[in-house]
Amino acid sequence: MKLHTLKPKAPRQNRKRVGRGHGNNWGRSCGRGDKGQKSRSGYSRKPYFEGGQIPLFRRLPKRGFTNPNHKVWTLVNVQALEQNYETGETVDFESLAAKGMISDKTGAGLKILANGELTKTLTVKANCFSASARSKIEAVGGTCETV
Repeated sequence: MKLHTLKPKAPRQNRKRVGRGHGNNWGRSCGRGDKGQKSRSGYSRKPYFEGGQIPLFRRLPKRGFTNPNHKVWTLVNVQALEQNYETGETVDFESLAAKGMISDKTGAGLKILANGELTKTLTVKANCFSASARSKIEAVGGTCETV
């Protein structure tokens, strides 16, 4: 970079100063029209406002049911354990979070699923196991501990 290559910054446009007399077309009502809600100070329209018409979210039918007791598990497959752990290691929520495989935010807890193959002997501590995941871990000599 040299001094002769410097260029001035793009000019900033001054904000429009309204209500300063009729000499600049933005006096008196300041471009807001004469009367009504939108001409008053402090007016702000909600993004879903439709001019008094029944809004879209009220026109659409409400369907379904949200179960308040639904558990959202943090899911990890056996294949991911095969790729990220060595034989003899302990797999738990903290070690998975440390390796970046799951986030620290969890719902109901950790669940191990059986997608993939496992050849390493691991000690797995989780809240829940699928039946086939438990059998795959125990088939290679690992242990499943329910926390």
